[in-house]
Amino acid sequence: MAEYIWIDASSNVRSKTKTLQKPVSSADELPEWNFDGSSTGQAPGDNSDVYLRPVALYPDPFRLGDNILVLCETWDSDGSPNKFNFRHEAAKLMQTHADEHFWFGLEQEYTLLGPDGWPYGWPKGGFPGSQGPYYCGVGTNKVHCRDIVEAHYKACLYAGVNISGINAEVMPAQWEYQVGPCEGIELGDQLWISRFILCRVAEEFGAIISFAPKPVPGDWNGAGLHSNVSTASTRAEGGLKVIEAAMLKLEARHSEHIAVYGEGNEDRLTGRHETGNIDKFSWGVADRGGSIRVPRQVAKDGKGYFEDRRPASNADPYQITGIIVETLCGSS
Repeated sequence: MAEYIWIDASSNVRSKTKTLQKPVSSADELPEWNFDGSSTGQAPGDNSDVYLRPVALYPDPFRLGDNILVLCETWDSDGSPNKFNFRHEAAKLMQTHADEHFWFGLEQEYTLLGPDGWPYGWPKGGFPGSQGPYYCGVGTNKVHCRDIVEAHYKACLYAGVNISGINAEVMPAQWEYQVGPCEGIELGDQLWISRFILCRVAEEFGAIISFAPKPVPGDWNGAGLHSNVSTASTRAEGGLKVIEAAMLKLEARHSEHIAVYGEGNEDRLTGRHETGNIDKFSWGVADRGGSIRVPRQVAKDGKGYFEDRRPASNADPYQITGIIVETLCGSS
């Protein structure tokens, strides 16, 4: 069984299953398939066929054995990429600038909701105690749904996703996991597969996964997709100077980045709750209130990576990594 997975018009994962006659070891061995794009917001009803082109495969942690998860790009019948196929352009950018050896690590935050749409562990229609005890918390009334989180972690490891850690977040019922480091387009592929696995695991528990950047209004942290970035140049001796030069390029295109960094991000990027203001670019060493944070250790070593804290939890990783490559590799 091959589970063909794609991203729809609303940045949700969709999937359907194809029976194969024998095991396969690469995406090149798999046939194209298609689906009704008018039912996913990706095509009109009078020309509804959208084609699935396999681009990456992973061991299936649910069906086990030779069964696989198949990540696909979406293509229109005229041979052009579907307008919601953000991977295609990102992959071209990665290939053009492959000699830069971009490494990415994304920190995916999300909130676990009950069937009623209210965060797990919260009083019905009410609020828990103020933030403080929940971040990396241990114990009843501090963390919720660790069973779902652990199941997702192990399923990602089985599938070969480079998931590098998990932790409970600042808002109760909110968690984070990290994917990476991965080079180039592989980060977007693995993050989308990890999202599929998370939603699929939550299905088993009757839970809802929310990637909303501000799932609960008020004095609560939002949810982001902090994006850690390095290149061969930033990792080499003198790399801090390269990072400082990159800040000027990122500042010049701040509004263009914000435009693809997730829906509803204005509710999160308020300048409070460990965020910068959506209208102003800022950066600093160890500054979690800036648009970009340069870790203290990077400043000490004089080389390494930086963290773009602007992307929202629901942002598309292909768009994030693509525009970062485009910005950093463009002229000053």
